[in-house]
Amino acid sequence: MRVLSAYAINVGEVTAVKKVYPDAKTALEGVVRDGMLLMAGGFGLCGVPDALIDALRESGVKDLTVVSNNAGTDNGGLGLLLKTRQIRKMISSYVGENKTFEAQFLSGELELEFSPQGTMAERIRAGGAGIPGFYTKTGVGTLVAEGKEERVFNGERYILETGIVADVSLVHAWKGDTEGNLVFRKTSRNFNPIMATAGRLTIAEVEHLVQPGEIEPDQIHTPGIYVQRIVHVPTPKKAIEKLTTRKRPEAA
Repeated sequence: MRVLSAYAINVGEVTAVKKVYPDAKTALEGVVRDGMLLMAGGFGLCGVPDALIDALRESGVKDLTVVSNNAGTDNGGLGLLLKTRQIRKMISSYVGENKTFEAQFLSGELELEFSPQGTMAERIRAGGAGIPGFYTKTGVGTLVAEGKEERVFNGERYILETGIVADVSLVHAWKGDTEGNLVFRKTSRNFNPIMATAGRLTIAEVEHLVQPGEIEPDQIHTPGIYVQRIVHVPTPKKAIEKLTTRKRPEAA
């Protein structure tokens, strides 16, 4: 069952739910706790809900299990929560850019559940769609399959993967309205839209906040029914994970 925002305004006999919160810290109040399962959108450092992650760090919650494609970098994204040791376990598909992650994992301080990228995306999508599990060929005969149910379909081996539902999903959108309808841009569409559907409560930070009706219906990626809390972040971080430049041609 999805949870509605704590803010409500009574207008006559109609109760209107107010989804927009003044800042990330306020949006997290009353919903984050120690030991919870959290989803954080983004791909590399693109589309990462940085304002919400910063507020999560300041809240001091710990023993978190976090579902995310990657764990950020040493100085960005979820890497900030690893540095403060607020994350107990990561469910990820790629963690190659974070030395803090590597050190904590190798020392046994951090638990890790590796999930192939496509499988992880489908587990999240399945969770949002109310599908408890599905069979896939990916990972058959590897460490990924250890401890998982295996079945044969049409002579091919498949393993059972379970859907994931988070206590709270944190996402970053390029544009959104005050009703929670969201538009994601380019690479940030990889995980943010499916994570928005797979949280019992979803909090979205939005770069461009507009009024209902200002987004064309056909342009909406995530309907507002999936989003309970919104934070306007007009100047988000725009970190570059790997800066690559080319030499300038010599002057004539």
